[in-house]
Amino acid sequence: MDLFDQNLQQNRKTSGPLAHRMRPDTLDEFVGQEHLLAPEQPLYLAISGDTVMSCIFWGPPGCGKTTLAQIIAQCTQAHFEHVNASTTGVPELRKQIAEAEERLKFHDQRTILFLDEIHRFNKAQQDFLLSFVEDGTLVLIGATTENPSFEVNAPLLSRMQVYPFRPLESSHICQLVDRAITDTERGLGKYRISLSEDTTDALIRVADGDVRLALNALELAVQTCKPEEQQIRYIDAESIHKAVQKRMLRHDKSGDEHYNLISAFIKSMRGSDPDATVYWLARLLEAGEDARFIARRMVILASEDVGNADPQGLLIADAAARAVEFVGLPEAQLNLAHAAVYLACAPKSNAAYMALLAAQKDVREEPAYPVPIHLRNAPTQLMKELGYGKEYKYAHDFEDHIVKQDHLPNALRDKRYYEPTDIGDEQRIREYLEKTKK
Repeated sequence: MDLFDQNLQQNRKTSGPLAHRMRPDTLDEFVGQEHLLAPEQPLYLAISGDTVMSCIFWGPPGCGKTTLAQIIAQCTQAHFEHVNASTTGVPELRKQIAEAEERLKFHDQRTILFLDEIHRFNKAQQDFLLSFVEDGTLVLIGATTENPSFEVNAPLLSRMQVYPFRPLESSHICQLVDRAITDTERGLGKYRISLSEDTTDALIRVADGDVRLALNALELAVQTCKPEEQQIRYIDAESIHKAVQKRMLRHDKSGDEHYNLISAFIKSMRGSDPDATVYWLARLLEAGEDARFIARRMVILASEDVGNADPQGLLIADAAARAVEFVGLPEAQLNLAHAAVYLACAPKSNAAYMALLAAQKDVREEPAYPVPIHLRNAPTQLMKELGYGKEYKYAHDFEDHIVKQDHLPNALRDKRYYEPTDIGDEQRIREYLEKTKK
């Protein structure tokens, strides 16, 4: 780093956004992630002993991934490079790897490459790094908000330790806000600031585990607040809400949070918990999830988890899906809530689903048995002469419209795929099937 780079870093520390200025410089200043950075934890010991190996920092925005990488840069004897995957390609990596090989060869110095947003690298770019991580040319530290199981190639992932970061807790946010208010060099200590208790609560809600949101909202509220007597700036919750305008929920249309939320929604309906169902539905809608996707998942659940215990469930789920197309948002939220609550409160049975799975298993593993000849249609004279449809018994010609007749291939004649429960409408179905068997 030359003199101009040092000046740039210093200027950012004094005139950049508050969240950037307040980044800690040492492990002792770092707040949060105690499960990784308590003094006895392996990651803390590796950083303190300058023995960090290739790893991935995985967690939501604003929880300290990049900050921790910068702390590593401050305390390591290795050469440290910080690049962003969205603006870096293989040509730049080739240059950095060549320089890393030179350092290792002539100066016996390791190179740590911090690759922010590693999930933005495609398969070829990740494969390019593989051999250099494996032979120790690079110590690769990747940071990502996406699930590395999906976004990082398996061979590269197997050579890296994954450290999951958690959203910052309320106590962490309070600690960092207090630090920002009292710090006279990097923070807001030059102002006389008074925060009400509901202001801190508002900052915690705004942050949603991301301290950058809280600090940036606080800075804007302080800068736009008119000082009162004795130059005190009184910051209340309303000031924070005005600074933020609208809180954006963490969500993505195809990533980890997308699957986490829809999973919670489905499992709440399956678990017959209408309160949790409505909460997760609201989270999905507020985050901007596609209403058609939500409706499709409810249609699936209506057959998979409610089934014949309440056949109306599928009709109501289908009606909600049609309403999404016909009415559209925001009004169709009512239809989705109506259907979701109905499905959560409906009796549950997966008997039809289990029947399908069992039948599919036999279809895949057993021979493709021919259709019994008495079940075949005979639209031509030749087919009649061959016996197609012969001895078929028409159910409506018998008492109660029930007839004793085999409908499965002979090899499977005793198979029972569908076993109805005694819950909801399936109790009636079970009683009817017991009658047909007699």
